[in-house]
Amino acid sequence: MKKYIPLALRIIVAVILIQTLRFKFLAHEDSVYIFEKVGLEPHGRIGIGIVELIAGILLLIPRTVWVGSILTLGVIGGAIFMHLTQLGIEVKNDGGVLFVFAVVTFILALIITYLYRKDIPYLKL
Repeated sequence: MKKYIPLALRIIVAVILIQTLRFKFLAHEDSVYIFEKVGLEPHGRIGIGIVELIAGILLLIPRTVWVGSILTLGVIGGAIFMHLTQLGIEVKNDGGVLFVFAVVTFILALIITYLYRKDIPYLKL
């Protein structure tokens, strides 16, 4: 049972990261609005989408879980920061759903990073 929980967390985070890519890569109006508001449209939208794709894939490969989780912390930490400084918690009357997903994803990535901390090279824990 214990070994399935980390796998489930990895899959959940990877699915969250990967399912949002269609909005970024297909220039959905909400995604374009968000990235215009923070001054990163279109290169930031596409670049962050690529980073999220890489993080999602790395989370699913056992040897690279720690890299994927740290990458996820960085990209989602940036999203949370943008929500708190420029976007606001509620974006385009979404009821704060994007912000909540970002916080949940960040917390899960933090747990994954903790669970796989011994795999991080040069880190003596």
